[in-house]
Order: sequence, then structure tokens, then C-alpha cells
Amino acid sequence: MENEHLTIGEMCRTFDVTPRTLRFYEAKELLFPMREGQKRLFSRRDRARLKLILRGKRFGFSLEEIRQLLDMYELDDQGTAQLQRVYELAVERRDAMIEQRDELTEAIEDLTEQLRWGSEVLKDRGVARAAE
Repeated sequence: MENEHLTIGEMCRTFDVTPRTLRFYEAKELLFPMREGQKRLFSRRDRARLKLILRGKRFGFSLEEIRQLLDMYELDDQGTAQLQRVYELAVERRDAMIEQRDELTEAIEDLTEQLRWGSEVLKDRGVARAAE
């Protein structure tokens, strides 16, 4: 599979994405499949780019940030600029995710307290408690 070109269906199965997703990334000029008539053929480079796109999306990077990182990879500095920028963005994203987690943890704790209160009120009124 190293040098093979994959069809859109093979890419979808390999990366668990839809054809629409691949066409979207192609339209956004993040992927550059070869064309054989109506058939799209994805190279090893496209597969590597898609893997990075999906990883970036999973970490919450915007498509524009992902594009910039992919474009930096094309520079002839052995990926140093890209690695530095990825590192900076990753630190920022991790910090934002920690903040979101902390906010979510606090909201869960508040909601849990409200559920305890509601359960006690219902119990005092003789109503069977709902599932928690």
C-alpha cells in the first residue's frame, strides 16, 4: 500500500470518513487527489495529509490552522518551522482543553448538587426518585 493510489472508497474505509468529507477537504485545497476521468486517486502524500487533518480536527484545530501547518511542512527546513508552530498551537489547545474540562467539571458538580436537592425534595413529597 506504500506506493498505491487509493480510490475515494478505499480512503473512506481506511480513515472512517465519508466521500463528502474527502471532497470537502479537496475543495478547501487540503488534499490534492489525481484525477482519472471522474475517479479520484489519493497518493501516499494525500493519506499522510488526511491523517494530519483528522488528528488536527480531533485536537480542535481550525481548518485554517491545519492548512497553515500543512503548508509549512512543504518548506525545506526539515519540518522545523512546522514542528515549532505545531508545538505552540498544541500548547495553546491543551491549555484551552484543560480550561474547558475544568469548567465542565464544575458544571457537573453543580448539576449533581441540584440533582441531590431535587431528589430530597421529591422524597420529602413522597415521590419516588427518578434514575440518576
